[in-house]
Amino acid sequence: MTDDTTAGADVGPLSRDDVVADSPFTLPGFFDALADDRLLAAECRDCDAVLVPPRPACYECGSRNVAIAEQSKTGAVYSYTEVARPPSAFEDLAPITLAVVELESGGRLTGRVDAAYDDVEIGMPVELTTRTPDFDAEAVLSYEADWPIHVFEPRG
Repeated sequence: MTDDTTAGADVGPLSRDDVVADSPFTLPGFFDALADDRLLAAECRDCDAVLVPPRPACYECGSRNVAIAEQSKTGAVYSYTEVARPPSAFEDLAPITLAVVELESGGRLTGRVDAAYDDVEIGMPVELTTRTPDFDAEAVLSYEADWPIHVFEPRG
């Protein structure tokens, strides 16, 4: 496991009152960290599961004994597919290659791969990058309009 990056409400066990809107255990908090070029996960101190995006309880063992920790942005494609008809905010990018990437920490994150479907393969090394949203904000939920877009770039 990696070192904790914050203290206080970022370490379990957590109560409902500890998980506020901008907490790193919420999607807005997760994307705020991505906007600052930080990839956060919750690491379970009981079973060592790595939860990306972070959650206030472990989905492997149910423990609330979790802590926020910064993660490496590198990993390998675990699974992938092509989306021919993506959500309207991304329709001009179709077809889109999506992948589940296993990060070096063992956590898995789904995201777009900046490569054609035929150029991607299981085990391919990738690195997470973030981009400023460049789509029509009316095509997404209002609170998502400012969230950075995360994209995996092929490495080597």
